Amino acid sequence: MAYKTLQPERLYERIVAQIETQIFSAQLKLGDQLSPERDLAEQFGVSRTAIREAIKTLRQKGLVAVEHGRGTFISNRTPQAMRHSLGLMMKIGPARDSRSLVEVREILEPEIAARAATRANAEHLAAARAAVAAMDAAFHNADRFIEADLNFHRALAAATQNPFIPILIDSIVDLLRDQRTRIAQVKGGLARGQFHHKKILRAIEQRDANAARDAMRAHLRQVRRDANAAPARKRKIFSE
Repeated sequence: MAYKTLQPERLYERIVAQIETQIFSAQLKLGDQLSPERDLAEQFGVSRTAIREAIKTLRQKGLVAVEHGRGTFISNRTPQAMRHSLGLMMKIGPARDSRSLVEVREILEPEIAARAATRANAEHLAAARAAVAAMDAAFHNADRFIEADLNFHRALAAATQNPFIPILIDSIVDLLRDQRTRIAQVKGGLARGQFHHKKILRAIEQRDANAARDAMRAHLRQVRRDANAAPARKRKIFSE
């Protein structure tokens, strides 16, 4: 991998910028190993101290993982870091967070469904169908139903074939699970959700982007109503 020789000022930030560019342009892929510290220092024309600082910054961003005795590898812990931050917000944030989450979904998911209708391949459709079938079989078990529900929305995100969309959905998955757990306590909440899932899937199978978008909007209106009717989430900031 070729790198540009750098000027002395703020070297580590410029090293980070070059490596980030190669990650986001897919020149460096998940699991690829970076050259050893000594080789990177030689390639960049900088000290090993600057390389160490750059690696430290990339680790903090979740873009690389350092495995002692093995080396430094391209990673992607960004969704996990986002999930942690958002999950903390749900635990200690204002009570209206569930409404805010529905609003985020209303912005994102209708277009996800529309794009899934035009881009889904056989594998994506099979995953969505499997999730719907799993929900049908899990009305007696809310936890299983919720995991299948999450898998359905993950399948639609993957079907957009836009690599950023699954990351966005994955980053809020813990919040979605919390929201669904509360909706499961509303009489008929799971059944209403499944009715809409089937309408969304049917529109995607028919390659009808407008119908898929409308079906998702109707689903999220139902989610908003059921979330408003659900019992308040118990807050527990400190464990005993």
